[in-house]
Amino acid sequence: MSIPGSAEIKALHEKYAPTAEAFTLVHTHCEIVWGIAERLLTAPHLTHLDADLVRAGCLLHDIGVYRLYDTEGRLDHPNYIRHGLLGHEILEAEGFPETLRRFCSHHTGVGLTRQDITSQGLPLPPADYVAVTEEERLVMYADKFHTKSRPSVFLSPDEYAAHVRRFGEDKVIAFKALREEFGEPDLSGSVPGFETEAVSTAAAIRG
Repeated sequence: MSIPGSAEIKALHEKYAPTAEAFTLVHTHCEIVWGIAERLLTAPHLTHLDADLVRAGCLLHDIGVYRLYDTEGRLDHPNYIRHGLLGHEILEAEGFPETLRRFCSHHTGVGLTRQDITSQGLPLPPADYVAVTEEERLVMYADKFHTKSRPSVFLSPDEYAAHVRRFGEDKVIAFKALREEFGEPDLSGSVPGFETEAVSTAAAIRG
């Protein structure tokens, strides 16, 4: 499988971003998530993972957000939960393999199940959208520590654990398992974008 480089992925973001502001918001977030994942990958027990695949997954995972902007540049927040599937559709149209498309559709929260969708009445086709491979789980995990809310913020592991509790004890358990699998992320100043954003408990969007 051919894995796209950072420049190719950036060009894809530029192609689909409806405004320069949307591009900056989404692409910067994706770069930050990759910065977090890249640090986690230095752990000895994770060196066997495909770093290039993780990089591509991080840089692509939120590309579907662009499809939620209207002609006035406003984001459709009530349907934000759909951004993963919309990203999957974009990558499918661009000819990307399912391995890469899954980073979009299987990263929301700590995994969306068919039961989540039906019980909460979410605007998604009922199915399990749960990260399976180690690379998928790492991208999903790294994504939990930075939000695109305004102002965008970093979240510590404890802050995200408190945030996810509102969605059920099963989500708390799932996040705890991810922490044990991948370790605590280093959110110190050299993560791209950290210098201009403070760690905060501000409300996080799910994804």
